[in-house]
Amino acid sequence: MSGKNVYSAIVERVFRRKYSKGARMVEFKRSELVTVARELKVALPKNLGDIVYSFRYRQDLPASIRTKAGRGEIWIIRPAGRARYRFELIKNRPIAPNASMTATKIPDCTPGIVAKYSFEDEQALLAKIRYNRLVDVFTGVTCYSLQNHLRTAVPDVGQVETDEIYVGLDTRGAHYVFPMQAKGGKDRLNVVQIEQDLALCAHKFPSLICRPVAAQFLADSEIVLFEFTKDDDGVGIAHEMHYTLVAPDKVSKADIETYRRLTPPKRP
Repeated sequence: MSGKNVYSAIVERVFRRKYSKGARMVEFKRSELVTVARELKVALPKNLGDIVYSFRYRQDLPASIRTKAGRGEIWIIRPAGRARYRFELIKNRPIAPNASMTATKIPDCTPGIVAKYSFEDEQALLAKIRYNRLVDVFTGVTCYSLQNHLRTAVPDVGQVETDEIYVGLDTRGAHYVFPMQAKGGKDRLNVVQIEQDLALCAHKFPSLICRPVAAQFLADSEIVLFEFTKDDDGVGIAHEMHYTLVAPDKVSKADIETYRRLTPPKRP
């Protein structure tokens, strides 16, 4: 079997062993992935966590699992403590760019040497956002990068990792924390990451206003930024903007006039 099919076979059997009709939550231990792989006589990846990661951000769960979801619902894999996970049914609210939105042109301030050698991956995306102060532009708050790839343990969640942490200050003097997830290439944003970011900020920055954000590369170097909110139905998109980094002379007088006349978006 290919790597993708191996992952599907392992996850499918783990789910089937624990699932009972009508269940909305199915818990399992990390060690069960090893047990099932031995039963199936397939090789495990060196990084065992890549199995769970793959179904969160790269591929859909097997059809046999998806069909156990109700209408308008979807199964996700959430952390459930150290080396523990759970399949859980939630309302289907996919995090995907709105194809109908137009992109705002931003004069590109990325240093030439960085642009020359960067790749179309998460690190390049984070660098472009940082050099062009897109978090400030998007949120309306003066922001500063505090740390890249913050990895820490959160009670009742387990180990979590955030691509970048920004802190910020507004005109009232209020302090904010912006945990950011970034996706380049074919990886997809996932609600679990945003939930973990909220939990991380509640644990590490309890006195700051948490506003989770995420970024994704689109074709033609278009960058999409999302801001999220959490309500009774879970995590949802509160604000979305598309930006294209261009040479300064590519922002025309007509573009500037259009942006001047636009009503500023309401902030969450």
